[in-house]
Amino acid sequence: MYPVDDSVSVKSITNIPQCSIGAPIPSVVSGEHRTAVLFYIEKEVAADWDGTSVRVVSADSEDEQVACVIFDFCYATMFGPPNDEAYDGHPLSEKGLGPYGVFEIIDSSWIRLLESLNSVHPCHEKENFMMNKHHYVLSFHDTNFECVARDYEVSLHSGSIKTVAAKIIDSVL
Repeated sequence: MYPVDDSVSVKSITNIPQCSIGAPIPSVVSGEHRTAVLFYIEKEVAADWDGTSVRVVSADSEDEQVACVIFDFCYATMFGPPNDEAYDGHPLSEKGLGPYGVFEIIDSSWIRLLESLNSVHPCHEKENFMMNKHHYVLSFHDTNFECVARDYEVSLHSGSIKTVAAKIIDSVL
């Protein structure tokens, strides 16, 4: 993980759909320069739902809405903890990062750390390295996805995580 200092701030991103609160089943397809994150989006609760039953979904569930976020020129990724119950343990939680959201980290200490690691390269130029690098965080129920990338694009699909992943794999790899 990376350290967090006082210059770092967290900005919510609102043009990516809300992930399912119960079972987003985030999945990652990644190549050297592009990375896709797929997840189920939150459905509206049926008017006749009485709260006594639970709908179980898996990566094979076909009758779902899937968001696909493709990160272009993805330089680095992390996929893992904390889950929603341990979110206060994330180094950015005190800056406003929380579960079930999408964020951009402004003046990211992770990007600064990556720049420092790269600074030993004989052709390293700090300004060129830092240009067009953004730190994004997608937080889910049981896991988080973080990346440093140039930009992202969002698309919505019907089907399962597996069928959508099969459709987009050629655009990522």
